[in-house]
Amino acid sequence: MFGLDGVEIGLIIVFVCLFGGILSGFPVAFAIGGAGLIAFGIIAALDSAGLLIHQAIDSSSDAFRALVAEGVNPNTISIFRYPDLPRLAEPVFPQGWEVAMDRNISFIVNRINERVLAGQSIETLLAVLMFVLMGITLERSKIANDLLTTMARVFGPLPGGLAVSIVVVGAFLAASTGIVGATVVTMGLLALPTMLRNNYSPEIATGVIAASGTLGQIIPPSIVIVLLGTLAGDLYSAAQETRAQVAGCTDALTYLGEPAVLSVGTLFQAALLPGILLALLYALYAFGYALVNPSKAPAVPMGSSNEEPITRGEAFTWFLGAPIALIAGTMLLSSLGVVGSQSLTVSSFSDLGESAALRTNVSPECQASMIELHGQSAWDGAVAQQAEIDAAGGLQQSERLTDEQMIEARESLIANAAPIGSGIAILVVMLSLVLTTARGISPSSDPRPLLIGALGAVLIFLADILLIGADTSAGLSVVIWALPMAMLLYGCVHAVRYCAKNELIRVVFPPLVLIVAVLGSILGGITNPTPAAALGAGGAIMLAAYRKLRDQDRSPKIIIWSTLAIVICLLVGVNFDLRINTDDVSFESWVAFFVAYAAYLYALFGLLFSCYVLYTSGVLTPVVRETAKVTSMVFAILIGSQLLNLVVISFGGEHYIQQWLKSFDDEFTVFLIVMLVLFILGFVLDFLEIIYIVIPIVGPVIYGGSFDPKWVTIMIAVNLQTSFLTPPFGFALFYLRGVAPKEVTTGHIYRGVLPFVLIQVLGLAILWFFPDIVTIVPELIGR
Repeated sequence: MFGLDGVEIGLIIVFVCLFGGILSGFPVAFAIGGAGLIAFGIIAALDSAGLLIHQAIDSSSDAFRALVAEGVNPNTISIFRYPDLPRLAEPVFPQGWEVAMDRNISFIVNRINERVLAGQSIETLLAVLMFVLMGITLERSKIANDLLTTMARVFGPLPGGLAVSIVVVGAFLAASTGIVGATVVTMGLLALPTMLRNNYSPEIATGVIAASGTLGQIIPPSIVIVLLGTLAGDLYSAAQETRAQVAGCTDALTYLGEPAVLSVGTLFQAALLPGILLALLYALYAFGYALVNPSKAPAVPMGSSNEEPITRGEAFTWFLGAPIALIAGTMLLSSLGVVGSQSLTVSSFSDLGESAALRTNVSPECQASMIELHGQSAWDGAVAQQAEIDAAGGLQQSERLTDEQMIEARESLIANAAPIGSGIAILVVMLSLVLTTARGISPSSDPRPLLIGALGAVLIFLADILLIGADTSAGLSVVIWALPMAMLLYGCVHAVRYCAKNELIRVVFPPLVLIVAVLGSILGGITNPTPAAALGAGGAIMLAAYRKLRDQDRSPKIIIWSTLAIVICLLVGVNFDLRINTDDVSFESWVAFFVAYAAYLYALFGLLFSCYVLYTSGVLTPVVRETAKVTSMVFAILIGSQLLNLVVISFGGEHYIQQWLKSFDDEFTVFLIVMLVLFILGFVLDFLEIIYIVIPIVGPVIYGGSFDPKWVTIMIAVNLQTSFLTPPFGFALFYLRGVAPKEVTTGHIYRGVLPFVLIQVLGLAILWFFPDIVTIVPELIGR
């Protein structure tokens, strides 16, 4: 028909139905699912009428057999790579549309079960719910208002300072909320009138607000990365298994020499530097724009954020010199072995012997493929390693240690333990930084409490060196540390009072602690995104309740003590053995258990009290309602897009597109084509539709090559971020248009975001040529 292959016509029908459904005005989730049903009906009708004919390669022809005899893998033979091969005319539904529909119904039930109801990815997808709840709670707690006011005072005196402050607040809200709509609307309501009132150009004002609001799509914790990561992990694993089998190997582990695994936590680590890079590019553009056009982005002094004037020397000493000295000194002591691990945990089994870097017991075809992938030197090295292992009697297996070996291993750990434990060193350094910051903020205040705290820090180190050994019980260590720790905490309590005089710290510190707790637990590999998201949601509720109580002139002590109870839970859990279901439980373990349990109950009470405060204040109900709406929308789009994908698969559309992409010999060319398609689709599709409709089709190709999957995924995520900014259907533009004053036109918004779209493209180019920006953080954390 029209000189096109039947599969090509089917893809065109799906494309037209999809955009027709999106432009119809129906909710997107229903429009996507409906587009799939309508497209399937049209394609089935045309196929039944004999109008859709697919030109498939005749695998029984002599030419096809000759190619296979030459060593060409049958899976790589396609009409795009070998257009002269004989072909067969067959319907797009070879077994009839009834069989295809039956398979679609079965697949959609299985996929909904796997990805929505009870599959492996559902635990990770629960992080979406928690992060949405965290973001909406923080947005409703007026934290953005305080941040904007404070940052405007800090950066306002600079050229383009208000625009730079918007970027800083946007990055801060991205790391704490991750919700584009809430961020853009909040900054549009609060900052846009202020910028226009201070003679800022509508273009730079609207552009920087819309662009900064989209940083939540890439800066962790990002909902885009959670959704994309759950999909990318499956695609990468399956694609590398297929790649290994095509190479003649049994599995991906044998072929690659490492497991083909990609987690959401690893992607959070990989997204950190790219997100900061984009924020820096936005801020540099705003500053440069102000230098070139000073009348359109003037400096606006808005008062000091500190009650007490500070000299440049005092600021340098206490904000830069002292912190650097503390951190550098601790790192130096760590390198000298003074600060380090004091763990005495001994495994009851011996370590496994090291295996060769690559598996060498493989077929000749797999060996040739592995040499091509890893290089001859890597293969020779693996062969030599395996020969040494075989000469030593084979791979050493793990064996249970005897009591004498356990005692010997424990004594070895005691002898080699560092004088100062790394955990207590980090705690003391963090509290000492509070003391130095307080001294810098209020140099005229009484220094004696801070000196007492500093003396306590020194005594803690001395006690750890002289009185506490690696085999000292946790209970006795607490008794020895009690007095110096009380001195340090005494100094920190006064330091917090001094810091409260500084508006910047008073506003930034509470949400910053929450961000560090959530991101630190993920980036540090302590937990996966779902428990971290739950921690963030609970912390956001308590933070919002704290803010509400302060606004109502009520005491927030319950929430403060609940936060302290959480810290006590963590510290007791790290330092004491809380297992009370064993035969021999010491007295200090019982004491620690009851202390931790009491702290847990009080923390739970504080969380419930916070929910009560927000409920009686009329905040909790709309937060829960909005969270349910956003989460339901995400999962409804997931279901609708799965249905559309299955329609494309049923008539061979997915296989056809993948064959076309595989016809290009250069991986970079394939990936560049995919990125261009995603960028163009971003003009008319939301990121959710692109993730769940396009990525499953092209994923087996782009994840089946030699590129680092972290780099591929982050490049896609940054590319999808532009879908919020690109006219005519950029969601950030609609959000901003809805809250902008009448004098700001749609043309102002479109012209304002254009430079930031180009900055996004520049950011993609930087990540393209310098992929280490993506991979360095996961590598460092892995080490």
